[in-house]
Amino acid sequence: MAGGQERVLRRRIKSVQSTKKITKAMELIAASKIVKAQARVEAARPYSEQITEVIRNLAAAGAGEAEGGSPLLTPREEIKTVGFVIVTADRGLAGGYNSNVIRAAERSLQAEQDKGRAYSLILVGKKAANYFRFQGYDIDAAFDGFSAEPSYEDAREVAGEVVRRYQEGEVDQVELAYTQFLSVATQKVQVKRFLPLEAEAITDTRDSGTEAEYEFEPAPEAILDAILPRYVESRLFAAFLDAAASEHAARQRAMKAATDNADELIKVLSRSMNRARQDSITTEIIEIASGAEALAAAASGESDYLQDRIEDPDLFRNWKRKLDRRTHTDEERR
Repeated sequence: MAGGQERVLRRRIKSVQSTKKITKAMELIAASKIVKAQARVEAARPYSEQITEVIRNLAAAGAGEAEGGSPLLTPREEIKTVGFVIVTADRGLAGGYNSNVIRAAERSLQAEQDKGRAYSLILVGKKAANYFRFQGYDIDAAFDGFSAEPSYEDAREVAGEVVRRYQEGEVDQVELAYTQFLSVATQKVQVKRFLPLEAEAITDTRDSGTEAEYEFEPAPEAILDAILPRYVESRLFAAFLDAAASEHAARQRAMKAATDNADELIKVLSRSMNRARQDSITTEIIEIASGAEALAAAASGESDYLQDRIEDPDLFRNWKRKLDRRTHTDEERR
């Protein structure tokens, strides 16, 4: 029994060791991808800052102040349908990364439904699409295949779909749900208004320093209408990059925890296997010692009170005579 248990434990230890190799490799890959994702966030920041600066200059020239301005800046008088852009990953094994975003977005969606508003789902990532499809929600658009390494073209495609639906009146307001990357150890789920754009992004101007005055051709309003979709794309691209970095950080933590758990499980199984081996060795030693004592007793000529064979051949013959005599006597009595 002990030997069989030892074999079972040895197989389990090998299985856990194989799993540990996989989780350790995934941890190292995720750690390397975090560095690349952070570099991409830094590389995209100058473009975002410059386009924001252009919008501020346009605001200083009076763009966005007239009534009936850009539809991307004008809030709807009545909100009947709220669109949700939900950014998740295409793969799992990332701890609570996907579930946290989906849970926050679903709470916000249900809050809008409680107000009597309809919803429109634009999903990014296979995990979000699989979840909301399984729960029976209506999905208007779904994008996947680029969550780990998003490009600006991916953001442009998704932003074009969102802007089109907003401008055509299919949705009156758009919320963006994603995970903001703060550090390797800290990520925060955000559910923010995406459209219409916040007025502060247009009216906020810098107070310090001397600003140059620009003359715009064509009019600032026309330039603003042309540049706002690019601004929307840059905001969505920044959210994609944050989400990608957060995904890699969450996967690194999850795989590190899995590797640590595998180490602990290997220790527990090794102790159990060593205990089973000790039991097996102890049993074998007892059997060997008992056999040695029996052989020593036989070699010394000591009396064996539990004989293995009967050496008197007349014993059974006398017993048979007595049995026949008793049988004959019983027949005479009858």
